[in-house]
Parts: sequence; C-alpha cells; structure tokens
Amino acid sequence: MTMGARNRAAEPAPHLEQATPPGRAAALVELLRRNAARTEQDRCVAAENIAALDEAGLFSLTVPQRLGGHQERIRTLVEVSSELGRGCGSTAWTTSLINISGWLIGLYPQRAQREVYAQGPGTRACAALPPHGTGRTADAGSLVTGRWGFASGCLHARWALLGMTLTDERGEHLDQALALVPMDQLTIEDTWHVAGMRGTGSNTLIAEGVFVPAHRILSVTHALQGVYPTEFKDESLYRAAFVPTLALSLAGPLLGLARGAMELVLASLAVGRGISHTNYAQAREAPSSQMQIAEAASLIDTATLHLMRAADDADSWAASGQSMPLINRTRARMDIGTVARCSRDALDLLLNVQGARSFADDSPLQRIWRDLETGTRHAMVNPAIATEMYGRALLGIEDQITPLI
Repeated sequence: MTMGARNRAAEPAPHLEQATPPGRAAALVELLRRNAARTEQDRCVAAENIAALDEAGLFSLTVPQRLGGHQERIRTLVEVSSELGRGCGSTAWTTSLINISGWLIGLYPQRAQREVYAQGPGTRACAALPPHGTGRTADAGSLVTGRWGFASGCLHARWALLGMTLTDERGEHLDQALALVPMDQLTIEDTWHVAGMRGTGSNTLIAEGVFVPAHRILSVTHALQGVYPTEFKDESLYRAAFVPTLALSLAGPLLGLARGAMELVLASLAVGRGISHTNYAQAREAPSSQMQIAEAASLIDTATLHLMRAADDADSWAASGQSMPLINRTRARMDIGTVARCSRDALDLLLNVQGARSFADDSPLQRIWRDLETGTRHAMVNPAIATEMYGRALLGIEDQITPLI
C-alpha cells in the first residue's frame, strides 16, 4: 500500500460524518476544489459554492438556536473552516468570517438579532472591525460615515458590522463601537486587487450619514471586557472572549490550506514521477522527499494541536461563565500565530518536494501558496506580534502593545 493510499484509508468516509458540520464541510471539498480557479478569477466565491454551503447549513453555525441557527462551539467553527480550506482558501475564509459576523450579531440585544434574522437563520453578514468610520450622536442613535476596507464576504452579505469612533454632537470622542447596518444602505467600492485570497471579494464599504439606531450599536470598549448587551446570558457561545474568538475565525482556513497542499503533493507522489537531474525514477523513494513530507506533516499536526487548544480554551472559559484571563488570551493569540507559522513552513517543504512545477499556472499549489502567504499576514494572526504579546504576559509586564487581546 502506498503512503498516499494509507493516508486516504486513515480518513473516515465522508458519509459517516455528514450529520456533523465538519462532516458536511468535508463532503464539499471536491466541489470547492473544482471551483477554486473560477472563484479566484471572478474575485468572488462561486455561486455554486455559496448555494452548497447554504444548503449544508454552514452559514448559520454561530446563529442562536432560538432563531433557527446551530449555535455551535468555537471549536466546530475552526474544524469546519479547516475542512473547507482543503478545497478553497477563499471560500473557507469567506465562510468563516460570515460565521464570525453571526457570532458578533449574537452579542447584540435581541431586537437587533431579530431584525437581522427576520428572513431566516441563513441571513449572511460581513464585518470590517477597525474604527475607520465615525458615528455622530443623533436622536436615539448615530449618523455613521466612513470607508471600511477588507470587508471579506461583503459580496454575499445582507448586513455589515462596521467599526467606528462614537462622538457627541461636538465631535468629541465617546467610545469605540460596531454599527450593524443593512448592506442596501452602503456602497461597495471594488478595491480588492491582490495576489492571494482573491476570491474573498474583500472590497471597501462606504457609508455617508447612515442613521443607525442605538440598539444596533455595540460598544467595543465593553466587549473587550467581556460585557455584551445580549439579554440571553445563559448562552455560553455569546460569552466567549472577544478578541481570541475573532482571531480564531481566521486560523482555520490557514490550516486547511496546508492540509489541502499535503493531499495534493501526496497524490502527485503516488503516481510515481521522478526527480529531474537525479537517478530517482520515483520521487517518493528519495529520502529527501520522505523526510520533507514527514516534517511537513508534523508541522501540520502542530498547527492543528495549537488551533484546537485555543478553540477549546475559548469554549471552556465561555462555558464556565468566567472572564478568560489575560495569560490565556495572549496564549490563544500565540497559538494562532503558531498555526500561521507552521502552516507556512509546512507548505514551503511541500513546494520543495513538488519542485518548480508547483508554480505552473495550472497548478493549484501556486494558488494555495499565494492564499496562505496573504492570509497569514493578517494583523490578527501575525506570529511576531503574538509572540511579543505572550512574552509580555508571561513576564508580568502590564503595559501591552494593543488593547485587542
């Protein structure tokens, strides 16, 4: 039995797990692979993917059960996005960020939640969290103006969560907040022209004096302290730590990309190609290939363990009803940075094994490489920043480099 065959045999048959969200995600991987090139070319997740994800209920993982959603754990979210990432990084990223937007909506008052999901739990939202807008106090709400880049999933959303600085009538700072706004009150500017993750359609959203009622404005200052306005305090999912949960939504697709690359390289080695300019008629027989494959697999295992630990930690603290301590929050960020670093390093080894053919236009590996190089540079998963934060916390240094912990 070949190594590729052993790996395939070790995986559970998709039909055994289709009742679970990760199983339903795994069942869609081949569809996403077939549509990955088109998703990238169109700079938008293929409509067939969106329909399949919708039918599988994978856009409502974080929607409250009382509103028809699945209200799954954070671990389930990262498991699903990791599975989808095997097939298409852009689709996985978009799905995960739509779901994390659903989680954010679950933090709002019931009135806001009911407005969003009035047409069903499959209603999709996107988010652009940096405070690139302003909300000037108006009668029972705020007038919101701004431009928000990198709004992943905006091409498939009906609502948007927009970061802003709240001010009074004189323009003086009051708070940092998230405004929940219908997409039909915003303009999408086509600005997402990038090397990787092209299919996420992460364009720029524009608001000009849009009125947002007070019940659709969430204080980020309070959220960072674990204080959310939802009336349903018994729903543990919506007690999860704010920044670690947001950051975790980015990590699953990155791991999935590395996993997908491993599958492609193992399949290529199984057909018996050689190594140019050597005596190896089959690359799989070369110790250099064997060692690099083993090291890449170990790095992917390491990334998986760190990702699941961070997700389980977030879930456990949320279930306990206690605030996640600073040391655990910084460790979660470190875990996520480790996912990014190990996934990148694993892919580098796999590209070495596959050789220059990895970068042919028709090779999916070059798209995976560009997607992973782009996605792992997101500020929330930056390994160097995460390392500094965790080191400061371990040393008891109270002055941190960011409030987003």
